[in-house]
Amino acid sequence: MAQNRPLFDRPPSDPDAAAPAEEKAERGGIQSIERAFAILEEIARHRAGISLAELSKRLGLHSSTAFHLVQTMVGLGYVRQMPDSRRYRIGRPVFALASACLDDIELTTLATPVLEALSASTGETAHFGVRSGGGEVVVVAKTPGAGAFQLTDRVGVVRPAHATALGKALLAALPPDRFERYLAQAKLTALSPKTITDPEWLRREIERIREDGIAFDDGELDAEIRCLAAAVHDFTGTVIGAIGVSGPLWRLSLPVLQRHSESVKNAAASLARAIGAPK
Repeated sequence: MAQNRPLFDRPPSDPDAAAPAEEKAERGGIQSIERAFAILEEIARHRAGISLAELSKRLGLHSSTAFHLVQTMVGLGYVRQMPDSRRYRIGRPVFALASACLDDIELTTLATPVLEALSASTGETAHFGVRSGGGEVVVVAKTPGAGAFQLTDRVGVVRPAHATALGKALLAALPPDRFERYLAQAKLTALSPKTITDPEWLRREIERIREDGIAFDDGELDAEIRCLAAAVHDFTGTVIGAIGVSGPLWRLSLPVLQRHSESVKNAAASLARAIGAPK
């Protein structure tokens, strides 16, 4: 009578049967890594979370194998179990790794087509800016509009946050305590007759931006220029920059600014999706 053979036993002719224990262990480790990444990718596809049973079924893994791998990743923080639930979601360390890869060069690459579309729809110069420490904003990407008298600011120019739409959009994204620290240290220098130099006035302006989601610069940096901007969020919900348009006062009347507000908000949402934010 033939003896029962274990399910994963190999015949002696299989070269793996004679492989050194160290080589077998290495292959087993590689397989575990492949399975772990497959689990992460599958969990990432389910924003509402996924159960262990569903995860095992989708990946063709034995439930005990999936359980041990998932629990290891839970222990490391790369997977988290939802409270009062048996479902799993991606942990924050995964987002931290992704954020570290999203440098200014990649942001510029992703922002450029969005800026081009925004310039085409508004006819004005479009900008993308990020915080540059302290109370400043640096323009890292821009595209010119089709209208006459376009702004000539170069990429890399640094501007004070309190006097620009981009800067005020970024200030509005700060937690209240950090914004108050900014106010306590910032020099609200007057750059035009309309620059906000009173801390209480700026505080009220930032509160309005938080409510409306759109920031304006009504000739505050340059008496002849108006701007508007909206914050851009990444996949964690963190504000990583702001996008906006600028143009001369005579072309960007207040009604036109209001009309362009939706275009700017839509552009900010479009760039956020390109970075990986949920739709």
